[in-house]
Amino acid sequence: MSNSMLGWAAMCAALVTWAGFSLSMRGIGASALTPSDVALLRFAVPALILLPLVPARLRELKSVRLAPALMIVMGAGLPFFGLVAAGGRFTSAAHVSALVAGTAPLAVAILARVLTGQRGASLPGLATIVLGIALLVLGLGVVDGRVIAGAALLLAASFLWGTYTMGMRLAAVTPMTCLMLVTYPSAIAIALLKASGVFESHLGSIDPHQVLVFAGVQGIGTGIVSTLVYAIAVRHLGALRCATMGALAPVLVTGAAIPLLGEQPTLLTIVGVVAVALGVAMANTRRAGPSRPARAG
Repeated sequence: MSNSMLGWAAMCAALVTWAGFSLSMRGIGASALTPSDVALLRFAVPALILLPLVPARLRELKSVRLAPALMIVMGAGLPFFGLVAAGGRFTSAAHVSALVAGTAPLAVAILARVLTGQRGASLPGLATIVLGIALLVLGLGVVDGRVIAGAALLLAASFLWGTYTMGMRLAAVTPMTCLMLVTYPSAIAIALLKASGVFESHLGSIDPHQVLVFAGVQGIGTGIVSTLVYAIAVRHLGALRCATMGALAPVLVTGAAIPLLGEQPTLLTIVGVVAVALGVAMANTRRAGPSRPARAG
């Protein structure tokens, strides 16, 4: 397989895992699992799988500065998961994907300007994203307190994802080491919270099939595969092309949610998803330039 074909295959795999994350987050409400149960599966499964690889990464893990490490842990770990889970209760799978993945460039642009003084994405692209967000919220039908709260939680999650992205840039670690920074603090935190009885758990009393599905989608798909395949895609296709391709995630989620979750998107929702995807594409296209290959993990 050529490098180009490998890159496209990896990018397609990344899109599928991102879509699976959004769909499974929305699907929590239709299952017998609690959000904390899914959080435990999300972080404990990769923690166990990656355990034999930790000794070889200890030196790099210890070398990461505290500020970037905290940005990575908070931005893609348990706090991010909690915001997405809470916001997903009031919205749809399309909104989870579009409001988090679609608005991440806005968060990155703001943080890049504040932290490094660099200019972010183009204003037309960001304006199109904001328009898409407004259409998505209106597409829910009734704009009440729950809708506004759900959108606010997802936008907060998007901001955390922006801190995660900036943290990776500042830390300059391999994808595997970054994955461990996300996984282990969150796995320890959710395990301690579950053991203390703070959160209700249904893991021991539900259909094992549901547990396996969420363990596969969240623990393996989101927890391990998406990070690694995206790094491969960036290495062979370039950061700009992959970022533009990532704008297809909300569109993919909207289509998949119809047969899988029975969601029927309104016309405003469809237009909003397209606007967010178009805005992300515009924002990334306007930032064209040489990109460094991702470090293999």
